[in-house]
Amino acid sequence: MNIFKGWDNHTERIKANWTRLVKPDDTVIMPGDFSWGLKLEETVKDFEFLESLPGKKLLIKGNHDLWWNTAKKTREFFAAHGFSSVDIIYNSCAVCEGSAVAGTRGWFFDDKADKKVLAREAGRLEASLSAAEKTGLPVLVFLHYPPVYGGAVCDEIFDVLKRHGIRKVYHGHIHGAGLNAAVKEYDGVQFKLISCDCVDFTPVFVV
Repeated sequence: MNIFKGWDNHTERIKANWTRLVKPDDTVIMPGDFSWGLKLEETVKDFEFLESLPGKKLLIKGNHDLWWNTAKKTREFFAAHGFSSVDIIYNSCAVCEGSAVAGTRGWFFDDKADKKVLAREAGRLEASLSAAEKTGLPVLVFLHYPPVYGGAVCDEIFDVLKRHGIRKVYHGHIHGAGLNAAVKEYDGVQFKLISCDCVDFTPVFVV
């Protein structure tokens, strides 16, 4: 990532800010893009780094997470390597600290979008939100792609959010020059961009 402007020494900066703010009993939700690895076996160094940091980590798939596999295989990989503080949200939710965390990767919001993939992602968000609602706890929603960006709206994803009464979404994906087109509110839903370079490589407190 050092080839991108503003990402110099990003690993050291993440570690310093993370260890300053995150306690062992805290949970950190990370909405995508953890490793350039193409297969699970190529991600070991990256997950060793995450495992070394305090707190529990809940991961949601990003567009660059090509290593992502089935939930079963991914959890078997984590267990085999002793990554006990890391888990994924995938067609599911996770209960932590009095809330139910839901989310999915999402997908493109333009005319070139793969409609099959988009429908699958909308279904995954539906499954995740339904599971979260069954807990009876407040629901926190994380996506990798923002469903609204600039003047475009990904209706398939946004409609799921509206149907479930979601009023706030945390997301990543947007960096650099794209920040100017990031949307903070649309049709009653607030959006919080938490890409590393947008928050000074510092964990954001979720409320």
